[in-house]
Amino acid sequence: MDDQDWEDGAGDVLKTVGRQIKLWRERAGLTQAELGQAISYSEEHISSVERGRRAPKPTLLDAADDVLNAGGLLSAFKDDVEQARYPRKVRDLAKLEADAVSMGAYGNHNIHGLLQTEEYTRALYHMRRPLLDEETIERYVAARMARQTIFSRWPAPILSFVQEEVTLRRPLGGRAVMRGQLERLLEVGRLRNVEIQVMPTDREDHAGMGGQLLLLDAKNGPTFGHISVQNFDRLITDRNEVRTLEARYGIIRAQALTPRESLTFIEKVLGET
Repeated sequence: MDDQDWEDGAGDVLKTVGRQIKLWRERAGLTQAELGQAISYSEEHISSVERGRRAPKPTLLDAADDVLNAGGLLSAFKDDVEQARYPRKVRDLAKLEADAVSMGAYGNHNIHGLLQTEEYTRALYHMRRPLLDEETIERYVAARMARQTIFSRWPAPILSFVQEEVTLRRPLGGRAVMRGQLERLLEVGRLRNVEIQVMPTDREDHAGMGGQLLLLDAKNGPTFGHISVQNFDRLITDRNEVRTLEARYGIIRAQALTPRESLTFIEKVLGET
């Protein structure tokens, strides 16, 4: 929790929740080991939660509330903890996505985060260098999965994704993980408000050589651009820069396979995997 990425009061929230759990546990006359045994968590896990070093999952808060007879006071922290669990940059991006009426994304080195399966996401974070600890990995995985509620929103936003062919063929996490990921692409790609396109590797003219990009059209505001490289993120608000990204993305879409051709292509790659 010392990393700058987790600041903005997130650590204070977790410490406050941890102190409350400790107070209710001591009031009930239970040790950390006894509480952990009662709610199916290890003593070390309870200790980390009480010290504010680990974000408690909703199931833990509900179970502790029940065992400690807290009358809903611990369960009431679930929404606060859910926000605190996510890195600052993820919270900011998720907020923009939640307000978007349309979105366009081009990915050139892995499947876009909103399209990823949990197994694929976890595999990506295990590959990070320097290495991430398991607790941090699980936080990032949970944050990315939570963003996918965008697919169940109503009114449904219009979502467009262009994926390089190589992202479909590189078996990150192993072939079983990749098969599940390709099946997920087919599932999402058949949604009425989602279009997934594949950029074939054999294209001789390609407007996406500048790298991946994201465009978000806010419901009550302007269009934003977002780029990310080597863990450096930049939100683009300058209208001229956004226009350049919009033009570039339009050309990328025109150069890629159509959505229908792309689903057929993904089915072909799945059959080969």
